[in-house]
Amino acid sequence: MYRARLWTRPRTWLGLTALLAAVAALPAGAATAPVSGWDLLNLPRGVTSISRDVYSIHMMAFWVCVAIGILVFGVMIWSIVFHRKSRGAVADVTLVHNTKVEIVWTTIPVLILVGMAIPAAHGLVLINDDAHSQLDIKVTGFQWGWQYTYPSEGVSFISKLDTRSLAASELDSGIDPASVPHYLRNVDHPLVVPVGTKVRLLITAVDVIHSWWVPDLGIKKDAIPGYINTSWFEVDANKPGVYRGQCAELCGRGHGYMPIVVDAVSKADFDAWVKREAAAQKAAAAGTAANGAASS
Repeated sequence: MYRARLWTRPRTWLGLTALLAAVAALPAGAATAPVSGWDLLNLPRGVTSISRDVYSIHMMAFWVCVAIGILVFGVMIWSIVFHRKSRGAVADVTLVHNTKVEIVWTTIPVLILVGMAIPAAHGLVLINDDAHSQLDIKVTGFQWGWQYTYPSEGVSFISKLDTRSLAASELDSGIDPASVPHYLRNVDHPLVVPVGTKVRLLITAVDVIHSWWVPDLGIKKDAIPGYINTSWFEVDANKPGVYRGQCAELCGRGHGYMPIVVDAVSKADFDAWVKREAAAQKAAAAGTAANGAASS
């Protein structure tokens, strides 16, 4: 009766009609966008050995949980169906202890945990092995942006939210955020790294705790004032591209305005970029010194 009344209510039909109209009015790109729900829910495989190792451990744990869930719920449902009172089942109130059962249900979880701990420990060792790096970059978090310093190359710059995203985020700006490419996920100066090169990051902060996180690289490391955390990654030689992340530690009202963009390029392009940046920064420093001398 309730179901019949529900479907005969005018408001219900009006709501369904409005919903269908809204779906039909969606842009064609929204319906054909190659976005998988599983890809949005699951971890990315990434483009580094670390990210792939993390993904493998995650999927192993996931399927172990699936198998345990099927077993437990299967036994539970089977017991409910075939041992219900209507079929004459009588509860055994005398069974309060069974040593063999307790040994089995203790041993099996221990073996499962040990089997999962071995690859997890290997992954932790891999993540923390930042020795023999080929490029060092100092990452300094601040409210609300990042400073990247290449000590050996003499290059340093600040990376902040790009101006288009900043303008669209202003109250009553009149700019539709959907019209801004990579809204709140783009920066004015991305971090540039060469592919096929082991890059070590020296991560710190100057004010509050931040967290440098790029999922495709398999890295998430806190930036703590007065302390240097290290991490590393090596983008696969055949996977140059732009990889995005963000600050993953609540750091104040501008926390959502601290995106991270990593531009992985070929080694030749990276060398050329370093030369351009170093020359430009030297010229800017010389100009500033000259202006200071003239004003004095």
